[in-house]
Amino acid sequence: MNYKRSDFLSFRNKIDNSQIDQLINKDLLVSHKCSENFDIDDISSLDILKKNSILFSDVLDFDYTKILNKGNIHFVTSNISLVKEFELSNYSLVKNLDISYVDLINKIFIHNDSIDFKDDFLNKNNSHISKHASIHPSTIIEPNCCIGRGVKIGKNCIIKSNTVIKNTILHDNIIISENCTIGSTGFGFNLKNMGALNILPHIGIVYIEDNVFIGANCTIDRAKIDSTFIGNSSMLDNHIHIAHNVILGSNACIAAQTGISGSVKIGKNLISGGQVGIAGHLSIGDYVVIAAKSGVTKNIENNCKVGGFPAMDLTKWKKSIIKNR
Repeated sequence: MNYKRSDFLSFRNKIDNSQIDQLINKDLLVSHKCSENFDIDDISSLDILKKNSILFSDVLDFDYTKILNKGNIHFVTSNISLVKEFELSNYSLVKNLDISYVDLINKIFIHNDSIDFKDDFLNKNNSHISKHASIHPSTIIEPNCCIGRGVKIGKNCIIKSNTVIKNTILHDNIIISENCTIGSTGFGFNLKNMGALNILPHIGIVYIEDNVFIGANCTIDRAKIDSTFIGNSSMLDNHIHIAHNVILGSNACIAAQTGISGSVKIGKNLISGGQVGIAGHLSIGDYVVIAAKSGVTKNIENNCKVGGFPAMDLTKWKKSIIKNR
């Protein structure tokens, strides 16, 4: 899922890590240390660490020696325990991590939710196609679509009418049905600092593998930093929402009106009935079956069948219904 972030956005300010304290709001900055100077080329996450980057994290339960070994990573945190325990050599200690993230990202990048973000479009078959998109000649783009900057679409894909695709990489043999939005902004905000001006910038992408079918009126949000991922040969029915940072394994079959919250990791061969809701930050194993109208609030292991709310073993759920009746 590696990609070049600059294909989708551009730098507002090209800085080195010694300048980070100058960009953070002075009311938020507690302390700043810069032992080695290096240019900031990207943003890291705990899943993917990159050289010459900034990492935003308050998580204590992580092996931060990886960062020390990786080198050239500037740490931004509001957790002083991390600074002390791991003796970080390059860090900015702040009062609020989310607000500092918004502040820094908006000052470093011009992204899709920046008011001065620009794209150049060509009109093809009444669709607006960015000059900076890459689409294989065998792919069909129906009328009234919008394909944004950096989008890559592979061979033999069909993009049906009124679909918007931004911040996305599509492989081969993919069908996206009418009125879908792929690569839209994720639902990220701080409850103490809400509103459109304070949304957490999502500078990641959507990455969709081969032979995926997406039904009409679906929405798939781009990741906050890395990738929202749809595995090969997956089948999505109409009216499905997949939130930011979701990892959906191969051969998934998901019925209509299902909603998957952010940062859920799902293994291969999921079968999900209609109107299922899955809470955020859960882990769902391989070969899982979820009955229609279920509410998943806990992790699910491999080869499980669950139903109800909160979702439980399917056999136990059916017995509880009979008992209640």
